[in-house]
Amino acid sequence: MQTSETHWLREIAVAQEAAASATAILLQGWGSRPEFRFKSSDVDLVTEFDGRAETVIVRTLSAAFPDDAILGEEGGGQAGRSGRTWHVDPLDGTTNFAHGLPIFATSIGLVAEGTPVVGVVSAPAVGWTFHGARGQGAFLNDRPIHPSGVAELGLALLVTGFPYLRVQQNDNLAEFAAFMRASQGVRRLGSAALDLCFVACGWLDGFWERHIKSWDLVAGAAILTAAGGQVSDPGGGPFVPATGCVLASNGRIHQAMLDELRASRR
Repeated sequence: MQTSETHWLREIAVAQEAAASATAILLQGWGSRPEFRFKSSDVDLVTEFDGRAETVIVRTLSAAFPDDAILGEEGGGQAGRSGRTWHVDPLDGTTNFAHGLPIFATSIGLVAEGTPVVGVVSAPAVGWTFHGARGQGAFLNDRPIHPSGVAELGLALLVTGFPYLRVQQNDNLAEFAAFMRASQGVRRLGSAALDLCFVACGWLDGFWERHIKSWDLVAGAAILTAAGGQVSDPGGGPFVPATGCVLASNGRIHQAMLDELRASRR
């Protein structure tokens, strides 16, 4: 099934409906210090609210787009035949959520022909909903957003994340140290979906991370590119969600970030 850019409004509306239902569930648990269990490591948490939120998202998307594939972090979803795939993270920032920190979000993104084209990211504890689609622009609570105009890495505020599996070959500590020296600072907020949206808003200027999942990245990448930012592989190639590796920026400092990443890994 081919979808014209002029038709993304339906996809946005359905994803917003699904996100609203999911975040209502998350707010039932936020601040209660909910019980959790571990997944891949002792810092990779999941709560009952992750699964409950994913269930309502998958139900809403599958009803509206029965031919689309759906890939959910908690194992929910469906096979598809349209060539399109929804990537769903019902609770991005579960560790923050479990501790009562309000930096968490529901992330729903659509990939068509290998490219993120639609994204909705909702951060209910702070009342922010981001959305964007190819050719339609990007918005925060329905107000247009755009990346910053910062053109020098030395003036940039960056953000990153660290992998759940704490082994040396996976970490980005050398990159983190290099960017701390080269920029005005590096933040670690705990939600890749929000990191990308914050770059789209111009609050942050660049983001990189390795060894995460497509459902963490697709919606935010769609929003950032719709806002006018740039997303690539950390090596400079095309962004491929399945790799779990990303470099994102306002576009103006993208090459400088690529250069710094290459230098830090020598």
